[in-house]
Amino acid sequence: MSSLLDAKDIKAYYRFSSQFVRAVDGVTLNIDYGDILGIAGESGSGKSTLGNVLMMNIRPPLQFMEGRIILEGKYDLTMMTYQDLKSQIWGRVIALVPQNALNVLIPTRKVQDFIIDVLKVHQKLRKKDAVQLARQRFQDVGLPVEVLIKYPHQLSGGMRQRVVIAIATLLSPKILIADEPTSALDVSTQKQVLKMLLQLHVDNIVKSTILITHDIAILRQVAIKIGIMYAGKIIETAPADQLLQTPLHPYTRGLIQCVVTPEPEISKRGLTHIPGEPPDLIRPPSGCRFHPRCMHAELICIQEEPPLTFMTNHHMVACHLATRWQACSL
Repeated sequence: MSSLLDAKDIKAYYRFSSQFVRAVDGVTLNIDYGDILGIAGESGSGKSTLGNVLMMNIRPPLQFMEGRIILEGKYDLTMMTYQDLKSQIWGRVIALVPQNALNVLIPTRKVQDFIIDVLKVHQKLRKKDAVQLARQRFQDVGLPVEVLIKYPHQLSGGMRQRVVIAIATLLSPKILIADEPTSALDVSTQKQVLKMLLQLHVDNIVKSTILITHDIAILRQVAIKIGIMYAGKIIETAPADQLLQTPLHPYTRGLIQCVVTPEPEISKRGLTHIPGEPPDLIRPPSGCRFHPRCMHAELICIQEEPPLTFMTNHHMVACHLATRWQACSL
C-alpha cells in the first residue's frame, strides 16, 4: 500500500521585494495511514508554513518554489488549480485547524450558521441537512449539540477549540493538520483537546493527523512519529518513543532537555537551554544550519550540508556527527 501522502523535496519561500525567506527549504516526508505525526521545533522554524504547504494552501507573499506532494500515490497536489483544491481536496481529503483557531469563529454568528457557510464551499447542502451533519459530528466527538446555537463568546477557549476541530472534520478528511491546537489552553483543557484528536482516529473519522507544536511534551502523549524542524528543514524523524529516548541530532537533544517533565532523570540532571538564536532565513548559514549554535560543530558542519540519512530502519537524521550520538540516550 502506498503512503497516504508523500512530500518530496518541497520548497516554499516568502518573497519580500527581491528577497526570499526560505521558510520550507527542501522538506521530504511521508504520512502513512493511521499516523499521528508530530512536527516540533522553535517558533520561526517553518512548522506552520509546512502545514499550509502540505495542503497547497499557498497565499502571497508565500510562493511554492518546487517539489511534489503526492496524495494516495496518484494525485499531485502541486499540479492542481486553486479551484480544484478548494472543491476536491480541502475539507474533504485534507483539513487544517489553523494556529489561530480560537479566532476562526465569527463573533456575530452562531456556530451552526458558521458551519452552514463552511459547508456551502464544499458541497451543496440544504440548511437542514448541514445542521444535521453538524449535530451528528458533535455527538461523535462528545460535544453538546446545544453549542450549535451559541455564539463564540458564550463558549470557553477550550470549547471553541474543540468546536473548530469538529468543524474541520465534518466531511471526514483523511488527513487532519492541527497547528498548535493546545496553545493558550490550560493543562486540563489541553488534555481534552488531545483526547479528542485521538478519538477521531479511534472512530475512524480521520485516517492520519499531523500535529504541529513547539511543545515536545505534547507529542509525548499522542504522537506515533515525530519530525523535528529547524530553519526550514526536517533534521530528524523517528518513531516517537525512539526519538524521545535516543535523539541523534544535537538540536533535538536540546529541545527535549528544555522540557519540564516529572521523570526522575530530568530532575537529576536539571533543565538546559539551546544557546543562540534561530538563523536568518534570508541568508541561512552555510553547511548545517544549526552549526552556529552547536557546541559540537566541526569544520565539515560549516562547509557541507548534512543529508537526511537513515541511521536505522525508521530513524533518519541530518547530522554529520550522528554516529557519535547513536548509542547515547538521555
